[in-house]
Amino acid sequence: MEYPHVIGQAEATRRLKEKFDAAHAEHHGRVNNLHQEWKDNTFFFAFQALGMSVGGSVAVEAEKVVLEAKLPLAAMLMKSAIEDRLRREVAELLAP
Repeated sequence: MEYPHVIGQAEATRRLKEKFDAAHAEHHGRVNNLHQEWKDNTFFFAFQALGMSVGGSVAVEAEKVVLEAKLPLAAMLMKSAIEDRLRREVAELLAP
């Protein structure tokens, strides 16, 4: 999924880092085996929640953010709802 923005790569990266830290703090008790790492402007993540493994990356580019995630088969039933929520939250996060 791609999310365009006009706030610049550094600001988008800063906001996303804050959001990931806040999400981790909020969902700490429901997420297991969390692995996260920033390499340059790409965030790699993997975790387990509700017995399902999720992993992927978020690449922050100059004018867009690209999210790639691997959802387990059981989560595919909720894929549309997950994408809709992500679109709303990321658009709000990256708004000027």
